[in-house]
Amino acid sequence: MGLQVIGSGFGRTGTKSLKAALERLGYGPCHHMHEIVENPGQVVHWQRLAAGEPVNWEAAFAGYRSQVDWPGAHVWRELAETFPSAKVVHTVRPEDKWWASFHKTIGKLLARYEELPLPPHIHDILAAWNGFAGKTTFDGVLDDRDIAIAAYRLRTEEVRAALPPERLLVFDVAEGWGPLCAFLGCDIPEEPFPHHNLRADFWEVLGGEPA
Repeated sequence: MGLQVIGSGFGRTGTKSLKAALERLGYGPCHHMHEIVENPGQVVHWQRLAAGEPVNWEAAFAGYRSQVDWPGAHVWRELAETFPSAKVVHTVRPEDKWWASFHKTIGKLLARYEELPLPPHIHDILAAWNGFAGKTTFDGVLDDRDIAIAAYRLRTEEVRAALPPERLLVFDVAEGWGPLCAFLGCDIPEEPFPHHNLRADFWEVLGGEPA
């Protein structure tokens, strides 16, 4: 099958909404961190990445037509090379809103996960994420606003610099169906654009937000 759409945007930029939108447009199944939560066997690919070992990206994304969110967003360059006909959607949102969301969800989870009663494979994927994205993208610091926002800005700059305009859509899910459907050459669905994964949704999957 192979990936037809690659998501390069950080988590908490509307990736769960984009996942639902892509699946509605026929680009499903769409890989997302939630897929790893539901499929423990996928963790090994990301443990290999964290260990500096080679990863077969075609095997890692076998059965998927699209990918958004971490951990896949961390290897957007590799995926763009592995799947050269795939288009890239880079999700963004106002950076202060992104930081507020990231800090209260992913940042908090990564700071606390070792003490939480999570299934072993979720501990494993979080440890792996720390080993690649945490260390390289955020310099090992997840609770510093300036470092995080600098990383957020840098990712957008890198994606814009690396990809030709016809292959890239920089997209805020608040824009709705129009830009996404135009970019992918799809008809606009009649139903509203999906909006998912509020802060409460994030923690519900993990058994509730820790105090």
